[in-house]
Amino acid sequence: MQSNVKGIFDSFNDYLVKEQELRTEIRDIVRDIDQAAKEAAIVLQIIHSSMADVPAACAKARTIFETCREGYGKLAALIPAGQYYRYHDHWHYMTQRIVFLIALTIYLEKGFLVNRETAAEILGLTVDQKSGFHLDIEDYLVGILQLASELSRYAVNSVILGDYEKPLLISKFVADLNSGFRLLNLKNDSLRKRFDALKYDVKKIEEIVYDISIRGLRAEATPTTTATAPTAVPDAEQAKQA
Repeated sequence: MQSNVKGIFDSFNDYLVKEQELRTEIRDIVRDIDQAAKEAAIVLQIIHSSMADVPAACAKARTIFETCREGYGKLAALIPAGQYYRYHDHWHYMTQRIVFLIALTIYLEKGFLVNRETAAEILGLTVDQKSGFHLDIEDYLVGILQLASELSRYAVNSVILGDYEKPLLISKFVADLNSGFRLLNLKNDSLRKRFDALKYDVKKIEEIVYDISIRGLRAEATPTTTATAPTAVPDAEQAKQA
């Protein structure tokens, strides 16, 4: 082999070896973050079997998000500048799930939808693409869509646990979500397909509310309950508390 050809391919090999080493480091960090996310998901599953333990589950999930935050800090330090989307496939599914868990936790605590900025802050990220490692907007939106699916299940299990008011609040919240997503100009991609599933979540929750109403299990609305009903759009004070 001619020396110049060998030199060219030796440089390629060095590049490929370093690339493989970097991806291995990324996978190791992502695995640790993903394990923490699984623990948070397990903790929050208590909402489907007990109403009394929900505050404690949310507090525990908050501590686990700190572990996720540390992992994202390691990723941010590892990814070369300007190459976020080159390696994005390693963590985007995981990030969507963590956004969903954060959104679920804040909904259970405060009753409103977490915004992208707050979700990013909890993970130690930004929303500015120019800053490098950030919370991608599609990852945020998919996470919120996952929240809708979980809340439809939560509505069913709330009735089983004897809480007939919860499905009414969830119904309004998810309806607001549906209205918000309809404002977006979504193309025919994975996000659009995931959004199409939202209408089934809305329908499922509406059927639960209907069953509660015709069975006479729905309490009469009062000015107080109407004024404090959670919505998908937080007011300024709520956003500050989150």
